[in-house]
Amino acid sequence: MFYEICIYEAKPTKADEIEALMREVAEFYRAQDGVITVRYVKRTHRQKDFNAVKEGELPIRLTRATDKITYVLYWELESPEAHAALCKPALEKFYKRWTRCLITMPKIILGESVEGE
Repeated sequence: MFYEICIYEAKPTKADEIEALMREVAEFYRAQDGVITVRYVKRTHRQKDFNAVKEGELPIRLTRATDKITYVLYWELESPEAHAALCKPALEKFYKRWTRCLITMPKIILGESVEGE
């Protein structure tokens, strides 16, 4: 298995646009060979502090308007080769629309499972 995790910081004024784009990109990825899982997550909660975690307290829902919205992509593929084969067509198809919505370039983590799947 091969994984990509991206952390995106989006403009709040572009929330509807980027979320629609995420649904479109996920559909595109799921239709490709070698893709196992595609998930986009919007940050909606935070922990009060570490003691709250140890005590089993519920996370706190974010309520204040901020200067950015954080999203995460979790993408699971069969191999690094499958990842490489999909990145170029995805960038050609979606890159310009992504960059209009983002504050900075995404933080990208690529890797393999520690468990050795």
